[in-house]
Amino acid sequence: LTCVLLEKSRRFGYGAQLPAAVRQVLAEYAASESRKRGAQQKAALLVQALAALVLIVGLALHVAEVGLIGLLVIVLITAFTGVTDEHQIGRAFQEALPFTALLVVFFAVVAVIHQQHLFTPIIQAVLALPAERQPGMLFIANGLLSAISDNVFVATIYITEVKQALDAGHMSREHFDTLAVAINTGTNLPSVATPNGQAAFLFLLTSSIAPLVRLSYGRMVWMALPYTLVMGGLGWWAVSHWL
Repeated sequence: LTCVLLEKSRRFGYGAQLPAAVRQVLAEYAASESRKRGAQQKAALLVQALAALVLIVGLALHVAEVGLIGLLVIVLITAFTGVTDEHQIGRAFQEALPFTALLVVFFAVVAVIHQQHLFTPIIQAVLALPAERQPGMLFIANGLLSAISDNVFVATIYITEVKQALDAGHMSREHFDTLAVAINTGTNLPSVATPNGQAAFLFLLTSSIAPLVRLSYGRMVWMALPYTLVMGGLGWWAVSHWL
């Protein structure tokens, strides 16, 4: 509903129309490339489609660790498309180098937070509240911090801190499971507020496509604002009233 309203109202940068001249150029280019495509190129596309299917099924069924599934996809595509030169493989990772550098910075920040127990006062303040208020407040605290740093890293720290409280006997297993749901939703829903919170947004912002479509950090925050309010608000209400 939010998506339809934004596209119809053309607010927050949505609802842009593709000019007819631009569409014609793109269509002609696509048709030209399709005519030039030989049997080898078609086979490579088929292999990539099958690898994408393997990736989706592997992640959906949790058949292995995420890193191993990604490595499997790389091996399948490179092997069946005949890419055997490491220099060719290396060029595929150049696009992700700025994104990887930012991830390293996030790892360093989260490591400092974890070692210095900087989140401990927040956890203690939330656990000092009545049990029925803890999920909602943890959702808010988690969401704010997830918008600053990567949501996965923040969730890892929060889960670790809450698990320590469980091991110390400060809560029941049932209440721990409730707080775990609040942490999971709090790190995934409000974190769309900034590219910092979502790795996919950050990757797009650091890609070569961003300057071509005039995609800046501020524009991403502005376009994400309605989704942040809707998902964050509904998520908080659900965590506070349904858990």
